Amino acid sequence: MSQDDKLIDLNAERAKRIHDLNDKRLNEVRQAFEQAMPLSKPKKKPKNKPKKR
Repeated sequence: MSQDDKLIDLNAERAKRIHDLNDKRLNEVRQAFEQAMPLSKPKKKPKNKPKKR
C-alpha cells in the first residue's frame, strides 16, 4: 500500500471544521433570537363579504 491512501488534506479538514463551528454558532444565535422574539404564525386574512352596489 502506498502512503497516498493515508494522506489527509488538512486544508479541507480545517475548512470543514470551521464550517461546522459556524453552523453551530448560527444555530445558537437563531435559538436565542427565537426565544427573545418568537416568530408568530402569519394571520389569515378574513374573507370579506362582497360589497353591494
